[in-house]
Amino acid sequence: MIIIKVIVCISLFIFTVHLKLLGSQWYNMATILLCSMSTGSTKHSNIILIVLFLDQVRVIAVVLRKETVAYHCLLCCQDQLHISDGVSSVHTDHFDFPYGTADIMCPIPSGCETVSHIAVTSAANKSGGTDRSHTSGCYGQQVKNQKVKSDSFPYNFTVCLSTMFDFTNVLQLVQSLEMLQLLGVNRVVVYKTSCSPETQRILDYYTHKGLVEVIPWSLSKFINVSRGWLPSHGPGDIHYLGQIPALNDCLYRYMYQSKYMALHDIDELILPQSCIMVQYKYFIYCWLELLPQLEKKYGADQCYMFENNVFPITVTLPPPTSQTLPLQNHHWQNVSGVNILAHLYHEPIIPETHYSNFKIIVNPRAVYRATVHGLLKSVKGCAWVDRNIARMYHTRDPRQPKLTPNQLIYDGRLLSYSTHLIPAVNTVLRENGLLPEDSIQ
Repeated sequence: MIIIKVIVCISLFIFTVHLKLLGSQWYNMATILLCSMSTGSTKHSNIILIVLFLDQVRVIAVVLRKETVAYHCLLCCQDQLHISDGVSSVHTDHFDFPYGTADIMCPIPSGCETVSHIAVTSAANKSGGTDRSHTSGCYGQQVKNQKVKSDSFPYNFTVCLSTMFDFTNVLQLVQSLEMLQLLGVNRVVVYKTSCSPETQRILDYYTHKGLVEVIPWSLSKFINVSRGWLPSHGPGDIHYLGQIPALNDCLYRYMYQSKYMALHDIDELILPQSCIMVQYKYFIYCWLELLPQLEKKYGADQCYMFENNVFPITVTLPPPTSQTLPLQNHHWQNVSGVNILAHLYHEPIIPETHYSNFKIIVNPRAVYRATVHGLLKSVKGCAWVDRNIARMYHTRDPRQPKLTPNQLIYDGRLLSYSTHLIPAVNTVLRENGLLPEDSIQ
């Protein structure tokens, strides 16, 4: 009997495993637990396994980039242990931090028809022996949900939000989650490190409603995470609290659960410019109208990129005289956070920022690697969406702080949703004790 103590589970979060066999044909998918690798010494132990999926077997991990490590992949097939050599490839979007996201590719040995458990160890660990097949005794994490879907997904649209830390912007969170539902989103995944008690109350509320799944994102327990996107912006070993592995986890976690996926932040909304406001029950479903239009114009299975328009929260101006602001609840001013309906003027698009900080909607089954802005690797690449079809509304601190108010550009598209948005926000805030019970307007 071979005993190899190489995997130490650091959490009980379920992560996704995806099988892609026989050329480019999607074959299978499964799930494992998040674990870290330990060899019993400090040598070759600078790796945190994030998520596994199978091409072969692709292990998404966080690795120390300066180390060159040979890996052994331990696959349990039909109650027999098979061992293959893993090859690591670090994602290019590491932003010069010491640690980065990596794929460890593990070939599936001949005779391994069904992988039930998976583990990874350093090849420098000799305790595992050298026999590469038909070894008794399986360990590692169980592979589950081995079934592919090509249609009839539980969700039409999933939004991946990463990473939430020290979050207190309650009002904008509620407004954005209600807006996403109006657009047709029926799942929002939040990778949470820390937040205020009021924020947690809202997350619990939407979790109970079935809209939100909160993934406790605890990389900070294992490595020194940065709160900046560059080392010069914040000390740490990995970019922005491990945002890149979180995005890729969300991609594979919902690959066969969601028809489409949007990767953007909670202060960003992708709004169609020509959605017919036909309400079905509570929802308007603008994205369901938008995506067929994009597929027809740009092609199916593309990554669709939406232009970033910044609406600075430092400026509050009334709309032009031809427009009227909808009546809002004055009690909103007592709720922590930004009121997106108060910021309807955006910065002009300039050449320096025109093609930066965009966000995307994708068919997740056509993607291999996701990054903060766009994709690193996909089946068909990405296409820019005409801003007159749809664009992104980013309500945040100014990107061009020297602009004067008269240089900003009015855009009242958000007000088109206000008839449905305002009462929905009032209801959520009231039910969570953030508005007086007798508050109507």
